[in-house]
Amino acid sequence: MSTSTVPADPRSAQPALLTGTATAERHLPAYHLLLTAAAAALLAVLVLALIGTVTVGGVVFLGYLLHLGIGYTYSRVREGRRWAKDRFVTLLVYGAFAVAMIPLVSLMWEVLSRGIGRIIGPVPLQFWTTDMAGVIGGMDSGGILHAIWGTVLITLGATLISVPIGLFTAIFLVEYARSGVLRVLGRGITFLVDVMTGIPSIVAGLFGLALFITITNDPGIRIGLMGSVALSVLMIPTVVRSSEEMLRLVPLELREAAYGLGVPKWLTIIKVVLRTSIAGLTTAVTLAVARVIGETAPLLLTVGTVLTVNTDMFDGRMQTLPTFINTQYRNGNAVCNSEVMTNPITQIQHACSTTVNYDRAWAAALTLILLVMLLNVFARLVSHYFSPKIGR
Repeated sequence: MSTSTVPADPRSAQPALLTGTATAERHLPAYHLLLTAAAAALLAVLVLALIGTVTVGGVVFLGYLLHLGIGYTYSRVREGRRWAKDRFVTLLVYGAFAVAMIPLVSLMWEVLSRGIGRIIGPVPLQFWTTDMAGVIGGMDSGGILHAIWGTVLITLGATLISVPIGLFTAIFLVEYARSGVLRVLGRGITFLVDVMTGIPSIVAGLFGLALFITITNDPGIRIGLMGSVALSVLMIPTVVRSSEEMLRLVPLELREAAYGLGVPKWLTIIKVVLRTSIAGLTTAVTLAVARVIGETAPLLLTVGTVLTVNTDMFDGRMQTLPTFINTQYRNGNAVCNSEVMTNPITQIQHACSTTVNYDRAWAAALTLILLVMLLNVFARLVSHYFSPKIGR
């Protein structure tokens, strides 16, 4: 006698979690986090109201802590243990991001609110197109044209010095210092570069000052080139380390493919390695420039200050935005002996303001931030248009 067997249902062999017999977990829409956040904020207001200290910062801080508990509990009940853990970690990440953004947003708001008035002023952008010639006391006039020129030229000079040295050093460390004596030399260079990374900026200024005094035998020499050399000491380590990391990211297969086609090593580096890593190298240079464009101590020692525009890097003192900010803020409140003051050079009358020095300092700080932003935009454009395209 034959017996027939009924095939077993394949679904019966699946784990209970997949069939839903143990726990039925489902992912709720993201707006549920907003609902729990609103509940936590309302509870925080009630708690602080009972204490009698309702402030915006207190509501945000206490509301966030309450939201961690409320959001986790709500998600545990509605979604299950796995999604509840995910919600909890997500809230921690959001909180860390918010904490990191607080000083940045606060700084930007403070500089923008205090500096934009001087820039737009009664005559828009006049602050950027005039210098401090003839400006005395609390005269409500003057601008930073000379400081903008000085910052751009000195930083450009430092970049022209640092980028070739830093990039060639990075190429040597990645492409040539792989074995034998060159490897030992590469390790020594890496150690020295790491040491240079921690050099205080005032030491770089002293180096530039001592170098040019030794060469010219003139203790009073102050020129723009000195500032470029001092800043290049601070830029070179950043360029080397950042460029080295970017070059190491280029796949070895690309180099081997070029060598297999008979391409010399120097041409492989130019056409393949540098071409592939152009986006990262541009970012490395931008980071190095942003690192030094706001340095004050080296420039105070090497280029000094001046009231008028000087575009000659090899003759005379130059003004820069960091030294201008330092000088204006150090002057403090101005003294107004009369309501109207006359510029001795232009013979134009200006009102007197006791806070004009602080206003100029904040406006110059905003200008410096805008310059850094423009540098980053330029780096993004270079990365976009010159980096290799992955797809067609």
